Amino acid sequence: MQSGLGRIVVYTKRIPEMVAFYSGFFGFAAVQRPGDRIVELRPNGEGISILLHPAAKGQKEGQALVKLVFDVEDVPEFLRLASEKGLVFGPIHKADGYVFANSKDPSGNSVSVSSRAFMHRPG
Repeated sequence: MQSGLGRIVVYTKRIPEMVAFYSGFFGFAAVQRPGDRIVELRPNGEGISILLHPAAKGQKEGQALVKLVFDVEDVPEFLRLASEKGLVFGPIHKADGYVFANSKDPSGNSVSVSSRAFMHRPG
């Protein structure tokens, strides 16, 4: 039996700030069922949902073991627009046929924008 990745859970102590970050910069819509502690961030179009789960007191935010990568065709233009809204990324890195840049969300999690999904492969 096969199954695809359906959603990512991010533990955070900053749910309102995280909702504003992912909604404002990446176009996600926040959905929360009555009585549910989890806020679901649904993408505008293709992609998977991010579930914001309240972090327990002992949980450390911003672990560098996971990075959320957003597919962006024009990374420099995305960085320009994000900067106008107040989100600063590090330098653009060149890889094998694509570019990417890194930043952090309000809980300190690594986020990246990458053109890898749009790279032209020899066919």
